[in-house]
Amino acid sequence: MKSLPKILAIALAASSLLAGVAAAKDWKEVTIATEGAFPPWNSTEADGTLVGFEIDLAKDLCGRMKVECKVEAQAWDGIIPALTAGKFDAIMSGMSATAKREEVIGFSTPYGSTGQTFAVLEGSDLAKMPLNGELFPLESDPEGAAKAVETIKPAFKGKVIGVQASSIAESFLQKNFADVAEIREYKTTQEHDLDLMSGRVDAIMASMAYVTTAAKDAANKGLQPVGPRFQGGMLGRGSSVGLRKEDTELKALFDKAIAEANADGTIKTLSDKWFGFDVSVR
Repeated sequence: MKSLPKILAIALAASSLLAGVAAAKDWKEVTIATEGAFPPWNSTEADGTLVGFEIDLAKDLCGRMKVECKVEAQAWDGIIPALTAGKFDAIMSGMSATAKREEVIGFSTPYGSTGQTFAVLEGSDLAKMPLNGELFPLESDPEGAAKAVETIKPAFKGKVIGVQASSIAESFLQKNFADVAEIREYKTTQEHDLDLMSGRVDAIMASMAYVTTAAKDAANKGLQPVGPRFQGGMLGRGSSVGLRKEDTELKALFDKAIAEANADGTIKTLSDKWFGFDVSVR
């Protein structure tokens, strides 16, 4: 779910070239990009098949929108520039709608939110981090969130924290923990999991949904979520469909479909299937 200064600058330039030339479009076919490496939001099976919460949700939304959809894998670090360049029409890839990203692209109403948290190995001195499992909204309770950061900050002194590059978690860590810990960036979340398991990093930060799923993987034996969970504010309103700003008709279609899927419980059902808890936004 990603401070993107260089990537956003490239995307903004591409968006500017396209702005003003887009005509109203009768949407019959939509190509959706996903990373395919961020379970349970999205992942790729051995045979190349894309699976996950967002893959199932995309199928449902496209049915409601009465459009034919194709979901394709796209590397995360180029996903916004590729959208603005017209390579595909939408992004469903655990991407939170943030003010920084909205400088370049538009977003649908959010369809899921789990917040960001830490994970460490059992037996680590960080495993007893305070405020375990407590939720701190950055926007509605900024003082409480700031106090939570200061409470856990001493535990990270001299530590190495792994995080996916250009993610919202990376932005959060750079702002709040870079003065006490080394923030080590990875192209994918799986790469920082491997370094956590091998002891090359002391902790990782990712979405609660990702961390709880990773902890169930036999390859990640001993990985466990710890500490507080942060949500909102610079971490975004929740995972949303990323769209070109000029594609207002497509945004309206997605907004309506998401509202319907939320109202009839479809998003809850799919999130229970993939996450084990309800990630729908109320």
